[in-house]
Amino acid sequence: MESQKTKKEFANAIVLTGSIATGKSSVCSLLRLYGFQIIDADKIAHKLLDENARSISDIFGDIFIEEGKVNRKKLGSLIFSDEKERKKLEEFLHPLIKDRLIDQSRLCENKNIPYILEIPLFFEKRNYDINEVVVVYCQKEQQIKRLLQRENFTQKEVKMRINAQMPIDEKKKLASYVIDNTKDLKHLQVEVEKFIAFVKQKYPSIKL
Repeated sequence: MESQKTKKEFANAIVLTGSIATGKSSVCSLLRLYGFQIIDADKIAHKLLDENARSISDIFGDIFIEEGKVNRKKLGSLIFSDEKERKKLEEFLHPLIKDRLIDQSRLCENKNIPYILEIPLFFEKRNYDINEVVVVYCQKEQQIKRLLQRENFTQKEVKMRINAQMPIDEKKKLASYVIDNTKDLKHLQVEVEKFIAFVKQKYPSIKL
């Protein structure tokens, strides 16, 4: 019953996923230029954390709250080093994220147009019964290099964050479409244009 409800709520949704530092944000930025509506689960999660700072304090302690907001970097260090603590956060946060995704998806569903749900942990958590899933792919070595450059993480922090997710090669096998991000930005733009052509073929009535 829940599965059928989810299908109805996200009837025109296309999930965009991948793993940390594979290039999901870059792909979404390009898709926005072509008129796609993007609903970002991570941005929703960040907002929900601050809205529920008191609950986060009750669950994990005052040490993770600064000036009424959650210190995400400090909380991240905890949850990526302790699977039990990570599950506690997910059990609290993921139902709230899903409710917010449903609310934000309603406008696109009412217009009967395809749209993008960016959900990093789509395959790990299986919280959404959505068939169309595009994976943004790069090699694990590229993930490590990008994280070291972008976030100034230590090797240990990089390893913990990557290992907390399903391997990107496994996600690639499960995808209904793969956007290759193993090369430069020009290559990625061509890949995104191919994906848009794929979407247009599936939804011939839409205008992008």
